[in-house]
Amino acid sequence: MEVDHLDCAIHRSFTDPHIHVNWPGQKSRQYNSWFSFTLTHRESLFAVSGILRYPTEPPPSEEQAAHTWPVIEDRQTLFTTVAMILKTQTPFVTTGVGFRKKLHCQFAVDHKRPNVTAQWKYQHHEVLFSHAGKTQDTGVDLKNLAGGDLSYTLPFTKVVHAGTYTCSVSVVPLFAKLDISLEIQESPQVSLNVAPTLTLQEGEEKKVVCEAENYYPLDVLFVWHERDPEVSAQRVGAPLPKELKNVLLSSHKHNTDKTFSLSGFFYLQASIAQSGRQFTCTVSHSSLRMPIKKSFILIVEEPSSWVFLLTVGSVIVLLLLVLFFTLKYFYQARKRLVEKKPY
Repeated sequence: MEVDHLDCAIHRSFTDPHIHVNWPGQKSRQYNSWFSFTLTHRESLFAVSGILRYPTEPPPSEEQAAHTWPVIEDRQTLFTTVAMILKTQTPFVTTGVGFRKKLHCQFAVDHKRPNVTAQWKYQHHEVLFSHAGKTQDTGVDLKNLAGGDLSYTLPFTKVVHAGTYTCSVSVVPLFAKLDISLEIQESPQVSLNVAPTLTLQEGEEKKVVCEAENYYPLDVLFVWHERDPEVSAQRVGAPLPKELKNVLLSSHKHNTDKTFSLSGFFYLQASIAQSGRQFTCTVSHSSLRMPIKKSFILIVEEPSSWVFLLTVGSVIVLLLLVLFFTLKYFYQARKRLVEKKPY
């Protein structure tokens, strides 16, 4: 792994001056200086946090221990040991709605059977899980917890679960934590209100709607294009698809699951010149690697063909009516003639 992909920070760790604990492995007449450290991968492959112990001579007083630190000279080397460490392989998690998601967190302390308090919080204040002899809530496998696995599982992700989750471990007087960001991204379901082939009469108007439903987060982009498939098939000199400028957007619809829906539409005035053209709706969203495209082909028929068919149909119906009444007249006339004969 390349060092350029890592960020490392080390800070002095202040502890409560009124709490003095003889750390296991500490020699007599020895005092501990503590350092907190974080190691993060810039591509969110992992994050590590912990506490380093540096043995020093004890200070003259407790107050001096709290406010005075031994000076660290340039190029000085400090030999420290890791007292406590936390690790996550999921510092940044992206998921959709309705998934089972595991937030990974493991910890270790440098001595056996420590008095450990393990905890999960949401948005830095809501306690999701706490274990210090007594367990609050669920989400962590207690059998795995004994081995240092503090991973928290969300059984069914929702939009409201997006935010910051904090995995923390406390061993008096030390405290270490890691933040895990959970982002919800739900891809839109895209559909058109017309069939793949739309047939209109010249001059007829049609409202064409492209619907994007149940997506999250809010931002979504609609673009409508018009192109001639035959001309676009040319290898050289083919014109780019024409972007429609008369596209309108509906207001955002807020769904019960906190996702959104939106439609981009335009009014199509059919003309013979547009017959055979392809219209494409392109929907872009942060959850999509590639935009979603939905298309239809427009077929425009001349009004004269309809007039001709209507005229021919009307003539045929009129002739049938004339024939019907003529036959009926001859039938009634013949019947009267038969009734007048005396024999």
